[in-house]
Amino acid sequence: MAAPAGHLRPGRYLAFFALIVVALYALVFFTGSGKPTPKLGIDLQGGTRVTLSARNPDGGDPPRESLEQARSIIERRVNGIGVGGTEVVLDGSNVVITVPGEQGDQAKTLGKTAKLGFRKVVTSQPVTPVQQPSTPPASGAPSSAPPPSSGAPSAPPSSPANGGGSAAGAPQQQPGGDSDEQTKKEIEQARSLRQNPDLLSTDQAKQAAAAEKAFAALNCDPKVSDPLVGNDLTDKPLVACGDKNTAKYLLEPEFLPGTEISDASSGYDTQNSQWVVNLNFKSDGSRIWGDFTSKNIQKQAAFVLDTQVVSAPTIQSAILGGQTQITGRFSQAEAKDLADVLKYGSLPLSFESSDATTVSATLGLASLQAGLIAGGIGLLIVFIYCLFYYRLLGVLTILSLALSFSLVYAVLVLLGRWIGYTLDLAGVAGLIIAIGITADSFVIYFERLKDEIREGRTFRSAVPRGWSRAQRTILASDAVSFLAAAILYWLAVGEVKGFAFTLGMSTVLDLVVVYLVTHPLVAMISKSKSKVLSNPKNLGLGAVQQVGSERKAARPAAGRPNVKEA
Repeated sequence: MAAPAGHLRPGRYLAFFALIVVALYALVFFTGSGKPTPKLGIDLQGGTRVTLSARNPDGGDPPRESLEQARSIIERRVNGIGVGGTEVVLDGSNVVITVPGEQGDQAKTLGKTAKLGFRKVVTSQPVTPVQQPSTPPASGAPSSAPPPSSGAPSAPPSSPANGGGSAAGAPQQQPGGDSDEQTKKEIEQARSLRQNPDLLSTDQAKQAAAAEKAFAALNCDPKVSDPLVGNDLTDKPLVACGDKNTAKYLLEPEFLPGTEISDASSGYDTQNSQWVVNLNFKSDGSRIWGDFTSKNIQKQAAFVLDTQVVSAPTIQSAILGGQTQITGRFSQAEAKDLADVLKYGSLPLSFESSDATTVSATLGLASLQAGLIAGGIGLLIVFIYCLFYYRLLGVLTILSLALSFSLVYAVLVLLGRWIGYTLDLAGVAGLIIAIGITADSFVIYFERLKDEIREGRTFRSAVPRGWSRAQRTILASDAVSFLAAAILYWLAVGEVKGFAFTLGMSTVLDLVVVYLVTHPLVAMISKSKSKVLSNPKNLGLGAVQQVGSERKAARPAAGRPNVKEA
């Protein structure tokens, strides 16, 4: 038998709920540096989302380790864009890149499989140092720019001040609908110049002219829109910038691919008191590297990743046995970054862009407004129904929904700060659906109260009995909803996860509100001496109480059989 209503202490439940709300909003307003608002997804604030689908060479499922490596490499590339708030996450066998704002066009090309390669340095030219972006570049540690060799091209360094690279090296966004085509054309022009076979022509005049054009076409200023022209052609010469954009290099065709590196690690050389990067080559790579270093002592070998020279060390002696060491003015972090680039520079998997979505800020705002309007309409309909059908109990429903929303809002803000959760349009849809689930819990409870009163019990005695039976149904209903949301989150891809997450979270918070707010308030009303609150008609229970009274009056008295006379 259920415990009588007097054994419930509603004040304690309500005080505990108030403590939860106060604690959450204290975290919202007094912790973190962000605004006290949920973090919005790109479909609400505008931006670019690119979904890259991994393809395993053997046709099977990609290894999780390879996916993590690819995500880490792509994240470094995304950070190189210089836009704050970017995210790179794994979604099953997909890598999802999210770039908020209007600077995410480059994210659409970040999933290309980079080719790390080794090239011989023909000549180099220093460039005017430029200020680095706030986020670290995608490639690894810096190397000192070597002095220009005697064969360096005579063209002055390209920079915004002298106008270098305006046509091919630094395509600017053009107004009008043909801007994408114009940009593609300029990228191809830059690529043809930077990989012109005449760079290594035996005709010195032709070689000098090609080098001058290629050096002028290459702008190493990160503030200028000089794109990565893609994976360089390994069988052609290349003009490339060095890391930190302190030098330009003229490079021979690739003589050793980066796939021949078996391992790379950073360490500290105690004898020379400096950080170094240690490389181990595979068998074929060891042989090629040994032959090259034997023939090119005191010359430079450039390590090139995504058309950028990661490092260009000078060969001090022949390196045999498959092990070599890169020295330079490295910090510990720079040495580790360079080792990571050399070890994982090439993506371990190939990717194809399965989905690329660009949402303008205006469209995102319109979507957010539409979601809020839809939620407002849903709430209004629920409020009208509850007030019409349950009267004062309907007021409790409205209050409970408002408190439930306050919990959801605070949790969304904190999740955005702590784990980077972003509320997208699908998540808003999940919150709207959750309104019905929350209201359904109240309906179950109130209808169970009606059943008890219909059996002839008073409102006060019906509350504990009705709650004892209703809570089992509420738990079962919310358990089914949460299980469905969890399975959907586990199996879903992309934005559907946001819908499943908010639906499951709202379902859990629904139980918190029902147990700590709704039931205690109903119990308080049932014990109230106020005529307004105790009047069954004001609670929407007048009709069922009349039915209960009639049934109670029709029952036989205790110990007296109801026998009809013949």
